[in-house]
Amino acid sequence: MSGLPQVSVVIITRDRRDDLLRTLERLRPLVHSGEIAELIVVDNASTDGTAAAVRERMPGARLLVQPRNLGAVGRTVGVEASRSPVVAFADDDSWWDAGALSAAARLFGQHDALGLVHGRLVVEPAGTDDAACAQLATGPQHPGLPGPSIMGHLGCGAVVRRAAYLEVGGYSAVLGFGGEEALLALDLAAHGWAQCYVDTIVAHHAPSSSREDWPTRWALYRRNDTLTALMRLPGRTALRETAQLVRQAVADPVVRRQMPQFLRRLPAALRRRRRVDDEVWQQWQDARSAA
Repeated sequence: MSGLPQVSVVIITRDRRDDLLRTLERLRPLVHSGEIAELIVVDNASTDGTAAAVRERMPGARLLVQPRNLGAVGRTVGVEASRSPVVAFADDDSWWDAGALSAAARLFGQHDALGLVHGRLVVEPAGTDDAACAQLATGPQHPGLPGPSIMGHLGCGAVVRRAAYLEVGGYSAVLGFGGEEALLALDLAAHGWAQCYVDTIVAHHAPSSSREDWPTRWALYRRNDTLTALMRLPGRTALRETAQLVRQAVADPVVRRQMPQFLRRLPAALRRRRRVDDEVWQQWQDARSAA
């Protein structure tokens, strides 16, 4: 990749029209300056008039309306439709600083093995760093990479090389939404793509007031963490994760409500099982022990 790559921004949304419109206004100056080459909004079957509002308020955006809620796979729809070699993700309640995406694009142009860059994520309105940033910053520093190596990310803080993302299949349809980033991180590493954290690239996240409560989100993460383990981690670890999920479901009714979905997704997860090699497994363990 030579010169300065162009950057597309892909936003997924569902039934959060007002949050999305605020985000689009924050990204508008980056579109006008040319820092964002194209803005792609993937509407996951919203019922609140999101699509019509986007057409009215941001007619230059590429709007991809889906017939059903694809969850995080909506990002893959956007990446496939993009025309830029670098793609940044945003949620309907997150946005990027001016200059951040140009800086990320330069890094991809300078480092051929780089598959994903994670920026510093600032939580608004407090203006404090997301707690995940401190963990990401502790990763090992490898020669030739612009920041600490990472084995995980938050979707709204990630910028990807389009070719790398599509090579590994993007976010998994098995998981839907919630903790889906771990599987992508494992797959990028298994394919030899580097991933790193760069704190000078800044995104902002103003968590929507309409998102699920923390116990519900945590239960969803536990479901998907277990499915990820079954798809990629060593058998003993996958079985231990599954047993832990069952114990949590017995004790916690919120986790228990996720079990029908877990069982429904289990056959597809087992069909897609590809255990990572020992090197990637060690990277995964090291990242988790540093948390």
